[in-house]
Amino acid sequence: MMAESVFDDKSREPTTGELDPALDRHTETRLDLGGWLGGYLKAVTEQWLLVAPRANPAMLEMFRDRDAPPYRQMVPWAGEFAGKYLTAAVQVLRVTGDPRLRALLEDFVPRLIGFQAEDGYLGPWPKAHRLTNFDPLQGESGMLTWDTWGHYHVMLGLLFWHDETGDEAALDAVIHIADLLCDGYLGEPKRRLVDTGSTEMNLAPVHSLCILYRRTGTQRYLDLALQLVDEFAAAGPEGPLAGDYLRQALAGREFFEMPKPRWESLHPIMALAELYSITGKTEYRQAFQHIWHSIVSHDRHNNGGFSSGEKASGNPYDWAPIETCCTIAWIALSVEMLRMTGESTVADEIELSTLNSVAGMHSSSGRWATYNTPMDGARRASAHSIVFQAREGSPELNCCSVNSNRGFGMLSDWALMHEWGVGAALPGLVLNYYGPSVLKTVLESKGDAKESVDVTLTQTTDYPVSGRILLHVKPAKPSEFSLKLRIPFWSARTQVTVNGAPVRDVAPGRYLTLSRRWQVGDEVILDVDMSLRFWVGERECAGLTSIYRGPLLLVYDHRYNLPIAAAADPQVHHYDEWNPQRSPLLSMPVLDARKSTGKLVAWNDWLPPLLLLEFEAEGGLPVRLCDFGSAGEAGTPYRSWLNVRHT
Repeated sequence: MMAESVFDDKSREPTTGELDPALDRHTETRLDLGGWLGGYLKAVTEQWLLVAPRANPAMLEMFRDRDAPPYRQMVPWAGEFAGKYLTAAVQVLRVTGDPRLRALLEDFVPRLIGFQAEDGYLGPWPKAHRLTNFDPLQGESGMLTWDTWGHYHVMLGLLFWHDETGDEAALDAVIHIADLLCDGYLGEPKRRLVDTGSTEMNLAPVHSLCILYRRTGTQRYLDLALQLVDEFAAAGPEGPLAGDYLRQALAGREFFEMPKPRWESLHPIMALAELYSITGKTEYRQAFQHIWHSIVSHDRHNNGGFSSGEKASGNPYDWAPIETCCTIAWIALSVEMLRMTGESTVADEIELSTLNSVAGMHSSSGRWATYNTPMDGARRASAHSIVFQAREGSPELNCCSVNSNRGFGMLSDWALMHEWGVGAALPGLVLNYYGPSVLKTVLESKGDAKESVDVTLTQTTDYPVSGRILLHVKPAKPSEFSLKLRIPFWSARTQVTVNGAPVRDVAPGRYLTLSRRWQVGDEVILDVDMSLRFWVGERECAGLTSIYRGPLLLVYDHRYNLPIAAAADPQVHHYDEWNPQRSPLLSMPVLDARKSTGKLVAWNDWLPPLLLLEFEAEGGLPVRLCDFGSAGEAGTPYRSWLNVRHT
């Protein structure tokens, strides 16, 4: 029996107007990132995004021959690969503007759309099993498919492509999928979508349906989205069929305590943020924010990664694998939280995850990414860790390889945002990303008296290696608007000057608002506090400590400490990726927090880390710590939970 809706019938009425987000990206914003992250963006573009479809043609071909036996042997989520790849590629394109990537996608998207059936189906399963979410080779007693989940990712990628290019064919394809879903599941169908199994995954179209409703205003897309939110609370004979995310969040239950806390559920949960924007109902906002804060409090690891064994466990010290897809979904959820709340500490969280976990899950060459990016351990390519997903025609495809690059692409969502202030003629700018870059955007006024001004922000800095950021503000013409600077929560002492004049009342964990008539040549200098700080471990990490310098997690890597490593216990032969507790910890000397300031040192050989600091350990031994994103690059084991006294 389906649970009662928490909303009355007024929820079904058409919306009278959407709520503006607190912060949002502008579609004409362009980012030219230099330095470390700029190198990653170039590498993943050239070594993965530009070559993946041709190197793995089954990414598209699985749609072509879906009705021709013998059927392909596929993993249940095979239909997600094309959509995840497209979503990541479009978001990276937003950052780089790479003409080669744009040209590839201009070929990829029509090919993908060309495989859409007349009824709107765009998955890899044969006709008799479309959107039933059952594997035709297994029967109803066998493995479930994630067919609706795959359609969600295709819808999301095509919506992003339409937003970027205005391609109406892409939007039409999404509409055809939405119509198919409505025809099959809206109202009182023979089978509800929640009854098809794999509910954390297959309820995900609720998110893309909300986005599509905002694009088209088609009421039944909103109706189905609201129905699917009701299905969150559906009960079965053996317990909840789904996660009951709305009602349980409103009741104050932690996310890890909910019935279905797998990472895939973050995608349907993002619909709550969209529904708040559409309807203005505070229940959606309250539930969404509660879940986000619950994950920060109980499940976000020291490296910014989310999940333990692909789900929330309520334990950030859990050694279970931290899956790449989980962290990407966490960042996407956090982007929605930032848009909704405008809270700078949310941007701090996104920065932590991006600079540590996202960088750490990628080879700096751009050729591969991990499935698991552990707090302690070693980095292994997903093509090795989860090779069971490889198939003929798609030897490199798995859930993480097609998704990881999105971590860099989402910089387009949060690096530079717009905000409307009360009575402001032009929107204000909100700068969240610090690093060597040129950021360009357009400020456009509201109302009949249209005014626009191009603004360029140029950052000269080596942040996050050091804390000084030199920012040049260049409007196309003198213009009055506000510029908000993110003051990280960890920067206890931050100094800011505008054209040499000090700015007062700079507080950590907030935005600093600079409102003035900006002119070409205006210069802002931001000095953030890069002092060390410590996170003392508990549970599995009791007696250990993580050290941070600015936004970067510091790591003991075997590679930079070979004299110490050579003197370690010769009985330690390997490190168990899946359960570090079963393996001896990588041996290292003890650090003293009272003396651990660290000095910058250079690595003059190849594959240098972003940051390398040398400390004096007990006994006078020199110990070098690098940043988490660089750790394990050469295949050596590393530790982020360290032996530190007097913290």
